[in-house]
Amino acid sequence: MHDIKAIRENPAAFDAALTRRGTEAVSSSILALDEERRAKIAAAETAQSEQKKAAKEVGAAKASGNEAEFERLRALVGEKKAEVAAMQAEAKALDQQLTDMLMGIPNLPFADTPEGADEEDNVEIHRWGTPREFDFDAVEHYELAGVKPGMDFETAAKLSGARFVVLSGAVARIHRALAQFMINTHVDENGLTETWTPVLVKPEMMYGTGQLPKFGEDSYETTNGWWLVPTAEVTLTNIVNGVTVEENYLPRRYVAHTQCFRSEAGSAGRDTSGMLRQHQFEKVEMVSVTHPENSREELDRMTGCAQGILEKLGLPYRTVVLCTGDMGFGAQRTHDIEVWLPGQGKYREISSVSVCGDFQARRMNARFKPAAGGKPEFVHTLNGSGLAVGRCLIAVLENGQQADGSVVLPDVLAPYLGGKTTLTAEGTLT
Repeated sequence: MHDIKAIRENPAAFDAALTRRGTEAVSSSILALDEERRAKIAAAETAQSEQKKAAKEVGAAKASGNEAEFERLRALVGEKKAEVAAMQAEAKALDQQLTDMLMGIPNLPFADTPEGADEEDNVEIHRWGTPREFDFDAVEHYELAGVKPGMDFETAAKLSGARFVVLSGAVARIHRALAQFMINTHVDENGLTETWTPVLVKPEMMYGTGQLPKFGEDSYETTNGWWLVPTAEVTLTNIVNGVTVEENYLPRRYVAHTQCFRSEAGSAGRDTSGMLRQHQFEKVEMVSVTHPENSREELDRMTGCAQGILEKLGLPYRTVVLCTGDMGFGAQRTHDIEVWLPGQGKYREISSVSVCGDFQARRMNARFKPAAGGKPEFVHTLNGSGLAVGRCLIAVLENGQQADGSVVLPDVLAPYLGGKTTLTAEGTLT
């Protein structure tokens, strides 16, 4: 959410930043509503002051025996009380309107976030590894002979419908090994704190990280009002919801491996084959809560953590900065990491790392006390995949595929697979 004081101080800069995102200028509407709200608050305070003054005079009139004045003043107190209550209700309604308006406006991009309309305007900033040259026609993950016994879309469709999968046997074990490898690497080498969190959350937690109110259709709500998390960003970030911490508490760096749920409402007809785009999937999610001075540097650190997982797995990738038109609602700058998928012959997103500044912190009222004293300040938050487990499984299978349908697996997974390094064409591990 945005700081109304900052909008008042420089509405032109606010509108200019929104225009870069392809969003229309709204400062005039915001400030008009804000002015009306403040005027109503001031009027209510004036009426309340008059009510208190009249209340004091009622006692004096009663004591003096002036019955007519007493009755007049008592009636005036009643009128002012009703007037104050009405004005306060109107001010509260205007305040909620202003909050709702601010809640629906996306974050402002950094100056170094490239301007553009869509993914065609994203800017590549890093590339690692060379895509392997095959002496046979590379296929997609679900077409591999060794994968077919352990990746069942028909049974999943019977159980749950489209965009679900049942993994079993060796494929399920590789999937689990990838998640364990990611978590261990982030904890042991990257210094993140392993965390286990619920996948059902209250609606205010979804408001806190920006999934609500604007993007409710992208997630699942239960009949009792809980929401299934689209990513552990929601739970990890909201750990500091409503909390004021000491400055030396920062930074906090969390990592969690969870189930995630997305309705994929806006992706009809996209990636319908295989398990690239599912309603239920697993992610290893990173979240950092930092001092405002350190959040931009933290974005680069987190990006490096995600890139490091792919490098250990030997998977070619590239990193792009999303342009203003392709960036998420709550982000100021986003680094997408795209892994090479031989079956598709293209790079596909496997991680998205974003810095949100104080945008989420204002929604959550998450602050820190400066060590030098002074008023509490809002923390900064960041989030990123480290990585999407299912997509990483796809990349491992496709990049390691052999002509007979078997798969040579990355060496770093061997400790998690009982020393085994190959998925055979029959679907077993050796």
